[in-house]
Amino acid sequence: MSCQKIRTFSHALWQTSIQPAGSTAIPTSPSPANHRQVAGNKQKEVSPTLSERAFTGPKIDSRTYLWSRYNEMKRLVHDLIPPGVCNLLNPSTIYANNEVDLDEVDIYGFDYDYTLALYSNTLDTMIYNTAREFLVKHYKYPEGICKYDYIPNFATRGLHYDIQKGLLMKIDAFHYIQLGTVYRGLKPVPDEEVLELYGGTHHVPLQEVSGFYGKGPMMKQFMDVFSIPEMTLLAAANDYFNSNDIEYDPGHLYKDVSDAIGMVHIKGYMYKWIMQDLEKYILRGHETYAVLHRLASHGKKLFLITNSPFSFVDKGMKYMVGKDWRDFFDLVIVQADKPHFFNNCGKPFRRLDGNGDLQWDKIKSLDKGQIYKQGNLFDFLRLTGWRGSKVLYFGDHLYSDLADLMLRHGWRTGAIVPELEVETRVVNTEQYAQSLTWLQALTGLLERMQMHRDSESKEVLQDWLKEREELRAVTKNLFNPHFGSIFRTCHNPTFFSRRLCRFSDLYMASISCLLKYDLSYTFYPRRTPLQHEAPLWMDQLCTGCMKTPFLEEMAHIR
Repeated sequence: MSCQKIRTFSHALWQTSIQPAGSTAIPTSPSPANHRQVAGNKQKEVSPTLSERAFTGPKIDSRTYLWSRYNEMKRLVHDLIPPGVCNLLNPSTIYANNEVDLDEVDIYGFDYDYTLALYSNTLDTMIYNTAREFLVKHYKYPEGICKYDYIPNFATRGLHYDIQKGLLMKIDAFHYIQLGTVYRGLKPVPDEEVLELYGGTHHVPLQEVSGFYGKGPMMKQFMDVFSIPEMTLLAAANDYFNSNDIEYDPGHLYKDVSDAIGMVHIKGYMYKWIMQDLEKYILRGHETYAVLHRLASHGKKLFLITNSPFSFVDKGMKYMVGKDWRDFFDLVIVQADKPHFFNNCGKPFRRLDGNGDLQWDKIKSLDKGQIYKQGNLFDFLRLTGWRGSKVLYFGDHLYSDLADLMLRHGWRTGAIVPELEVETRVVNTEQYAQSLTWLQALTGLLERMQMHRDSESKEVLQDWLKEREELRAVTKNLFNPHFGSIFRTCHNPTFFSRRLCRFSDLYMASISCLLKYDLSYTFYPRRTPLQHEAPLWMDQLCTGCMKTPFLEEMAHIR
């Protein structure tokens, strides 16, 4: 990408922001006094004189002026991102919310499900179908619900569910519902109805959004990958009742679906499916082996804390890593009951023998080669002495795995976000890059040109607003046609994204991303501009290759 093109675009954006309000004249060509004079390799910006600034050229009507600015910006955006310049993001990148020096990390901890073990989408279908069967056979729900097959790409992680209203929706970091992402069953709810349901606003008060762990009497936030089939079953059951005009209590439905999904796990169905066909369900096991082998060979201590039972973990790890997988780990804890493991000191550790049978001896130390059940972090810290930033723990659930470790205990945390791979592919497309860049440019035009208040200008601005909404829909639908990206609403971070930044030092698509980095690598978070700093950050487009245009003129805002 040409730095000159980026500088031209930056210059045009800045000119848009400094255009005098209400101006209705535009020169047909750049004023000679405004061009750059080149002497050797040096460039000098020549400021126009007062009389030259007063010259505005022939008067033109507002409509023509606004559309000329629009077309000029459109041209610049088109030139800025020529075909073939995308693929800027690498799906194996590890992103930093906080500075982390791996050279200081001596101890690596892991969750199991969706951290060490990644599962195929087939598992979601099995969970959905079995829970749907529980609803009909054990909870006596109508047989018609069985006609609703699993919809793989309907729900996304991080959504909120209004328990009493039976609505699934996406909420941003400021507790505002993103209009256009509210669903009753499988049907979108019109924006006007959403506003009516929430008292004339699309803001949800703090006390109603959810509690610290995403659960509350009014709202539930679905934060882990396992929650995708649960959201889909909720939507399907709601849709059946609404489509058939059957009166029901949404609160009861929520509890029954939650219990049905829970039964799949409690009765061990999920464990049985995976253990019977590891190759079908477990993905990229060789990468798990490569990560553990690399860490252990560099003298790092490793531990595992999972809610899954030993027999299930043992079989999966033997498939991915080998029969001696426990040799990699200094400590293995199963059925830990997270998040209570991290915030409740009541449960003591229990030891299991090599067959997974429970032992009765008092635990006075946590030894390599042993398998432990339950327990709590307070005893863990007391018996191991593993504290603070020398520990880095990876998990997929922001609340159950990471929140307490970050906020209460000062461990380093790494969030596993498998959706990053898919979202990175979308961001790397030319359609997304062009749409997003033009959306930003058009928003800048709207912000400044709104000062034109005559009727013709208002018509033009309305056309631009309509186009802006269409662009928002395009960028949203590229990720998911119902709910868009898990990281962003129209322009704000999502509720999920804000929690991701709050509870994780690092985040990545899978633990295999660690293979791309040296174990003494330091991750530095990028300094992104606050809103009042943004005018000083034009250089970020040019990656530092040029001084910000008009920096002297901007000095007064410092």
